[in-house]
Formats: sequence, C-alpha cells, structure tokens
Amino acid sequence: MIIGLTGPIGSGKGTVADYLSKKGFTKYSLSDAIRDELAKRGEWPTRDNLIKTGNELREKHGFGILAERILEKIETDEKTGRKDFIVDSIRNPAEVKALRKRADFFMAAIDAPKKTRFARIKARARENEPQNWREFLRIDSAEVNGTSDASQRILDCMKMADAVVLNDTTQEDLFTKIDIMLHDLIQKEMQRPDADEYFLKIASVVAERSTCLRRHVGAVAVKNKQIIATGYNGAPSGLKDCTELGCLRDQMGIKSGTEQQICRAVHAEQNVIIQAAIHGQDISGATVYCTHSPCIICAKMLVNAKIKKFVTYTDYSDYAFQPLFDEAGIEIVKKKRPSNKINFLD
Repeated sequence: MIIGLTGPIGSGKGTVADYLSKKGFTKYSLSDAIRDELAKRGEWPTRDNLIKTGNELREKHGFGILAERILEKIETDEKTGRKDFIVDSIRNPAEVKALRKRADFFMAAIDAPKKTRFARIKARARENEPQNWREFLRIDSAEVNGTSDASQRILDCMKMADAVVLNDTTQEDLFTKIDIMLHDLIQKEMQRPDADEYFLKIASVVAERSTCLRRHVGAVAVKNKQIIATGYNGAPSGLKDCTELGCLRDQMGIKSGTEQQICRAVHAEQNVIIQAAIHGQDISGATVYCTHSPCIICAKMLVNAKIKKFVTYTDYSDYAFQPLFDEAGIEIVKKKRPSNKINFLD
C-alpha cells in the first residue's frame, strides 16, 4: 500500500507521515529529490529554493519526475520485503498521475484553515518558514495556485485526492481520523478480486518470466473462467535471449512501437497462441488478459485466432491494433492495474 499526502503548508502532512511511519510505513518525501539536487549544487534548501528547483526539475525531466524517482526507491524496497509506504509533499498533478500507475496508491489531502496553519508554522519556528502573515500568504499562494504545468499546484492535487482530512482541532482528533481511514483501506484491500483483476494479476506474474530488457509482458488466455495457456515475451525456445546477447533494438536505436520484426523475442500474445496450439487448446472465443496492449503483428494473429475479448492495463506505443480490433468485433477493455501485493488469510 502506498499512501500519498498532499496539502498546503502547515496543514499537518508531516505529522500524518510521522504517525504512519510509527505504524510501520516506510516514509518518503518528494522534496527529498529536490534536496538531493540542491546538495549537489551546494545551495541551501530554503523554501524558495525548494520551489524553484522543483520547478526546474519538472521542466527538464518531466512533470512527474519526483514521483518517478520515489517509485524506483519503493520498488527496490519491496524486493527486501517492505510492503507499506507513505509519500509526502505531492505538489503537482503529474506526480499524482505517476503514482496512480500503482493500483495500491491512495492519496489523502490534509487541510486546515489559513489562520490555523499560520499559527502552527509560528509555533514550530523552523528557520526556513515564513514568520509573518504577509510572507505566509505569499508562499501559500505560490505553492497552492501555481499556473504553469511545472509549478507547484497543490489545489489541483487536492482535487484529485481520494479523501480529504480536515486537521482543524487537536492532534488526537487528527490521528483518530487517520486510523479510521487506514482501517477502511485495509478492509478494501482484503476484498476478493473480481475475475478481470484475478486474471490480470496472473498475467503480471507470468511477465516475471520475460527475458526482454525493455519491458516484461505477460499474457493469459482464458475460456469459461479457466486458463488455457500463458505466454511471456522472450527468445524462441532453446535459443540465446537478450539477457545474454543484449537488446538488438537498443543497439540499432529503434524506437518502441516501431519495426517489431527487428527483435529476437517472440511477443507474449504470440506465445500464448503458440502454447495453446502445442497443447491442443482451442483459443477461439477466449479472452486474452495481457499486461500491455498488443502491437499490430500480435493484433493480426489474435484476430485470426478468433479471440472475443482483450483486457489490459498498460498501453504499448503501437496503437494500430485499435481499428483492427474494432473491425473484427474484438472487445477491448482497459482496467486499472491490479495491486502487486498478494492478499490472503493464512
């Protein structure tokens, strides 16, 4: 589970993050990436410098760059067994979109009246924070109401939140609200997945067998709610793969989604058709669950295999399949990415 926090200065985001860290959540802040950059430059992390440098990083590397860097750290942590994370200081809508690629992401907006927030800031007396009302209003407006795509736009982020927690009374009351939110999230996480989520999750596990160096893709063919074949992208059976020989497409500088024939790998969708044929399974009328949408070559093969439905959660950068599937009457369904976590009572 990843809980993201957004909200204006003095709202109590840090207090919530600290509280959740005591409950076992690993804590990250998007501001950490900006502080790392300022340290490289030898600049002091004042609030103005944090705002300015954050905007520069978004302009240079993409508006969701801070979230993308944190997600990389989270994925590394998950390999060590960590499960729950808190991500503080979300300030740009692109950061929210980047984090929402994870199905287990939930965002809470923490808010409080301006005078309450200013009183808290004065009480904690941090060196780099505003200590007069005029300066507070200037910084608050700059962070909340940014107008450019690269700027801090906290108000827009708050509109994208899954829940808003009003922190306008005591800390004890705030923690009670967070406990209730956390309880509801855990209950929701334990709900039985529907069939689409179930088979998409299995496709994600199949993708772990991929030997591609660019992206791992998994596919599952299902008929009458029974799996009849699986496939992942990799070199033909018995031949050397890209983990040993390197990526031919990278070596030739070929863009993703183009010239698919220049690749030693068999695509996941192709392999699912082949495996069904090898084992004498009729794939016609089946639903194919795949981690990515198909390239045009795979789409043609799926049409000829006479599947009836294709379900995915990630777009591949070749969209020529869409009119082909429309013409063939193959239903295309785009679902939310299922959680990476395996939830069951043991």
